[in-house]
Amino acid sequence: MGIVVTSIERTDRDLVEGLGAFGTATIHEAQGRTGDLAPRLRPVYAGAHVAGTAVTVSVAPADNWMVHVAIEQCQDGDLLVVAPTSRSDAGFVGELVATALQHRGVRGIVIDAGCRDVAELTAMGFPVWSRCVSVFGTVKETIGDVNVPIVCAGRRIAPGDVVVADDDGVVVVPRAAAADVLAAARAREEREAASRAAYRAGELSLDRSGMREALAEKGLRYVTELPEDGR
Repeated sequence: MGIVVTSIERTDRDLVEGLGAFGTATIHEAQGRTGDLAPRLRPVYAGAHVAGTAVTVSVAPADNWMVHVAIEQCQDGDLLVVAPTSRSDAGFVGELVATALQHRGVRGIVIDAGCRDVAELTAMGFPVWSRCVSVFGTVKETIGDVNVPIVCAGRRIAPGDVVVADDDGVVVVPRAAAADVLAAARAREEREAASRAAYRAGELSLDRSGMREALAEKGLRYVTELPEDGR
C-alpha cells in the first residue's frame, strides 16, 4: 500500500507497565493460551524483559527502507515490530537503527527476520527478538507500510497493542483486551505464589491440583512390580 499512519491509539501506559511485570508465559496463559508469537523468535542476549506499545512495520524481503521510515513514528515506551511480506533472513536491523530508536525511548525490536551487530546490541542493552542473526545486508528500494496491522511470526499485531518479550519468547495483547488480561495475569500470579509456597512445604502437585482421580479415570495404576503379562 505504501502507507504511514502518523497517529495511532496506544494502550494506556499503566496497563503496559502492569503487563510488563509478568513473564510471557503467565500472560499467554492468562489470555486463554493465545497471543504467543512463533518460538523461532529468540532474544539476541539473555535476561532482557520488555513491554511496549507496538509500532508495526511491513517490509519487503531484504529491504529495510521502511524501518528507517518507522523510526520517526516511534515514541517513548514503544516497541518496534517488523514483518517481511515473505520470508527473509537478511539482517534488517543492527547497531545504527538501535541507536536511533534508543534515543527516542523505544524499548526493543521484535522482527520475524534477521538482525546483526549482536555484540554492540548487547553492550548497548538494547534487546532484539529475531528469527536469526545474519550478516547479509539489506537494500532500500521498495516501500511498505508503517502502523498498519501486520502478521508477525504467526500473530496479528495492530499498532498500539501491547507486546511483551523475555527469555521465553514474545506475546501480544490486543489493546482492547489489555485491562482484562492484566487482571487475569494478576490472579494467576497469586495462585502460582500459593502453589509455590505449598510445594516448598512438601505438598505434591498431584494432590494440590486434584489430579489423582482424573488419572485413575484414565486408567493409571500403581503396582509394586510389573505384571507377568506386562499389562
